[in-house]
Amino acid sequence: MHSLSVRFHQSKRTGAVYRTIERGVRAIDFLLRFLAFNIAPTVIELLLAAAVLGVRYGWQFSLIAGATVFIYAWITFGVTEWRLKHRREMNEADSEAAGRAVDSLLNFETVKSFAAEERESARYDRALASYADAAVRSNTSLVLLNVLQTLIMNIGLVAMVIAAGYLVASGPMGPGDITAVILIMTNLYAPLNILGFAYREIKQTSIDMEKMFTLLDEAPDVADAPDAATLVAKGGEVVFENVGFAHEGRDVGLDAVSFIAPAGKTTAIVGPSGAGKSTVLKLLFRFYDPSEGRVLIDGQDLRTVTQSSLRSALGLVPQDVVLFNDTIRYNIAYGKPDATQEELDQAAARAQLLTFIESLPQQWDTRVGERGLKLSGGEKQRVGIARVVLKDPAILILDEATSSLDSATEDEVQGALEEASRGRTTLVVAHRLSTIANADQIVVLEQGRIVERGTHAALIAQDGLYADLWKRQAEEPALAAE
Repeated sequence: MHSLSVRFHQSKRTGAVYRTIERGVRAIDFLLRFLAFNIAPTVIELLLAAAVLGVRYGWQFSLIAGATVFIYAWITFGVTEWRLKHRREMNEADSEAAGRAVDSLLNFETVKSFAAEERESARYDRALASYADAAVRSNTSLVLLNVLQTLIMNIGLVAMVIAAGYLVASGPMGPGDITAVILIMTNLYAPLNILGFAYREIKQTSIDMEKMFTLLDEAPDVADAPDAATLVAKGGEVVFENVGFAHEGRDVGLDAVSFIAPAGKTTAIVGPSGAGKSTVLKLLFRFYDPSEGRVLIDGQDLRTVTQSSLRSALGLVPQDVVLFNDTIRYNIAYGKPDATQEELDQAAARAQLLTFIESLPQQWDTRVGERGLKLSGGEKQRVGIARVVLKDPAILILDEATSSLDSATEDEVQGALEEASRGRTTLVVAHRLSTIANADQIVVLEQGRIVERGTHAALIAQDGLYADLWKRQAEEPALAAE
């Protein structure tokens, strides 16, 4: 799943995908064990029983046994095929219920803040009710199959007893032979039952496995070229050449975007919401490929290098830093798992986080909670900065890294970001223009096109879109004060 493209992960439901994988793995485990230890011995036993009946008592007994097995198998296969649609419905309902449960639990803060606990429970109950209805239909059809199987076996046994009784009455067989025939036929039914159960379960497991194999067959939208090379990041110059791209279902994306982010300099990308700022970063990470033009790092087209080497050269501090439910040490070291304690201390100090870590009772071994919820917004942001500083990438990318923070926390984090960006190529997507006033270059986007570029002073002097955005933000504190 991790190898698939961003487009897949944006549309998936985590709970449903997990349940699909869980069912598929369980089905494969059952299938392998059943084939090895049940089906092969059962087939041998059926053949031996038919041979004994034919050789010892006559062809008519083998015919009855063979006809019973054939009709039993025909009914089992037919009814099982009919039952599969109920199994699919049951699996779909199960995946839906699991998806709703995981969605609700992941977003528990929203649920609580809207006092929606009962509403979420009701949604889950409705999903479980659908699953229960499908399960009842599936199990009812199973009962029908079992009744038909038992009926066929009893008819076969009665036919065997009548044939044996006729031969006893006419002389070729003795009374003890009737008992022997009945015992052989009865013993034949045990493996026959296993085969019927086996086919039924195999078909059901195939339904459980098919969704998982559909996931495994999913091809990533963005894949390494067969001859992809390793990216060699020298200075870290980023170039967009006439790049065009549109997200699925949207008309506006990027249109003929061209700019150069010089090595070792800071380039800011600003513009109204929906202008395409985040799309620029996604293309740089090669989460998507441009439909037109190309993106280069130090003269290397991103489509010609491996994704692993590309992303190793990039370091991202996003607007909302998501952390693993593990220790602070694990989360910071995620950028460089083999880092020494000295390197961790240095990274935390540069992110202005070391004093906070050392003040905690468990210090580096403090667990941060689900998605880092035990930390404040500023603390999470500094953990994200420390992680990137430790990684020491050639290119630093800041995606509105301070937009969700209050002014005091923003000042602290901004200082950490300036320290982290010193001496390396930095791309900044910013909503608060005050944070990028000192950038070496500012690129202004509107509806996917570059409309202005230059330094802060030059853009203010142009009195265009950037100057208008700057004036609006300057007026916001005044309006708030009033």
